[in-house]
Amino acid sequence: MFQNVQTAPPDSILGLNEAFRNDPNSEKINLSVGVFKDANGVTPVLDCVKEAEARLVKDEKTKSYLPIDGRPKYCRLVRELMLGADHEIIAASRGVTVQTPGGTGALRVSADFLAKNLPGRRIWLSQPTWPNHPNIFAAAGIETVGYPYFDKATNGLAFDQMLETLEKAPAGDVVLLHGCCHNPSGIDPTLEQWKAIAELVQRRQLLPLVDFAYQGFGDGLCEDGAGLAALAQPGQELLVCSSFSKNFGLYNERVGALTAVGADATAATAVLSQLKNVIRSNYSNPPTHGGAVVETILSDAALRSQWEAELTAMRDRINGVRTLLVETMKKVGVDRDFSFIADQKGMFSFSGLNPVQVDQLRSEFAIYIVGSGRINVAGISESNVEKLCSAIKAVL
Repeated sequence: MFQNVQTAPPDSILGLNEAFRNDPNSEKINLSVGVFKDANGVTPVLDCVKEAEARLVKDEKTKSYLPIDGRPKYCRLVRELMLGADHEIIAASRGVTVQTPGGTGALRVSADFLAKNLPGRRIWLSQPTWPNHPNIFAAAGIETVGYPYFDKATNGLAFDQMLETLEKAPAGDVVLLHGCCHNPSGIDPTLEQWKAIAELVQRRQLLPLVDFAYQGFGDGLCEDGAGLAALAQPGQELLVCSSFSKNFGLYNERVGALTAVGADATAATAVLSQLKNVIRSNYSNPPTHGGAVVETILSDAALRSQWEAELTAMRDRINGVRTLLVETMKKVGVDRDFSFIADQKGMFSFSGLNPVQVDQLRSEFAIYIVGSGRINVAGISESNVEKLCSAIKAVL
């Protein structure tokens, strides 16, 4: 039966990572996969995570299943981290959270929930967006459509075109918004722009789905929640997909959450029952370890303080590398203005390189970049930045 099965193309990002691993060049550079790296090119385990894990191993008494929706305390702490413990949504008990296997798991649970409970609704995705977004929603049978986001002419946000397009979205459609550190462009709306987006969403009766995978990697934990806060108005419904891969460094533990906010507590409880139904027929219940690590850190004052300090150090490194990259471009004589890179947020940036130049970087210099020209700036260090900039100069 399998003789007629066709070979699927490799994932556009993870496939590059595999090619990088197989490249024998000792000076190869990987700027494709979205993982944080320190100055030595290592994706570290945070010290607060090691301490939390040590406590968990010492105190663990069972490996029994978690509830379908995960660890209750973890779910509460996720809501409080996103919104603040005194937010109206929490006080009104109109937000419910389920623990998921990573942010991708949260997105897929949300897709299945929408397909089953709000059939026929389309989801609007920014152009560009994370390449896996359309795959996830298409797999659930949801039609995807795009709205303008990146302005190539200015290397900025195509804000007016974005609003103009979303004004045409039918009531009841879903709009996926990147909460901060937009992947892949690194361009975020300003606070005033977020307020305008929130006003449009509420007026047009659209359902916002916020992909919130990088809280703390932009300007800070509270600052990065400004967009979500603008959307989370009294009576507004929304879905939020969280990930702790980046800000806790828990990539392979697959730690995420899906938070659903209803107009009131009764609606939220009904949504939770449907989310649990979706999860039961998928992975049944989430793994415990990663969620337990996050729960341990967020519920302990000393560990939380240590985590926030380590998160600040990661954010400072990313912002420092952005400045270093722009300065080194000038130093080696690149005849193009790359100053916009220093203004972007998070790990990702559109470099402006075209697919031909990206291929040349890989074939001639062993520098791996996604075909769209997106780079992970966290893969840049003082030891490789001059080689990178000289190679970019050559392909330009």
